[in-house]
Amino acid sequence: MRTAVFVERDGILNVERVERGQPMPPLAIEQLQHNPQAIEPLLRLKAAGYLLIATTNQPWVSRGVLPRRELDLMHSILRRTFSLDDIFVCPHDHSEFCPCHKPRPGLLFEASFKWKLNLEHCVVISNKWQDAEAARNAGCTSILVESPWIGAGRGDAVVARLGDVVSKLGKLQYTQAA
Repeated sequence: MRTAVFVERDGILNVERVERGQPMPPLAIEQLQHNPQAIEPLLRLKAAGYLLIATTNQPWVSRGVLPRRELDLMHSILRRTFSLDDIFVCPHDHSEFCPCHKPRPGLLFEASFKWKLNLEHCVVISNKWQDAEAARNAGCTSILVESPWIGAGRGDAVVARLGDVVSKLGKLQYTQAA
């Protein structure tokens, strides 16, 4: 079975906008700004043999604010920029209670089925508590990057900056193997 690193799209792969104290995803291609701090760590993880899979809640699609075509164009850019193997999207609003809307683990289960992953050996990287909760619910390890959005839901590890993820992952794997 294969292993993957799941990466939250907004706040890790792209720079998040903040409006009225809340993180906002890009709603148009012109608003998409990739996070240059993510390129080197993710390329190192890819070189180490991990699949790189982005996951994202995009309720703006079901709300009619973000056209699916626009979302697909953004994801095409992110795939090329970060050498992503796949992107899994929940287009539903949180009020729809679908199993793929994080913190529910449906996106991770879907990726596991498609890519034949052993989720116990996979890692979720994010700056939001919802991803850490989804990781816990799926049996994955989570590494949170410090942000105002991690809340009380702590991951298995918290790092100060995205560049620290690779070394933290190495330490976690060593500890789990011992």
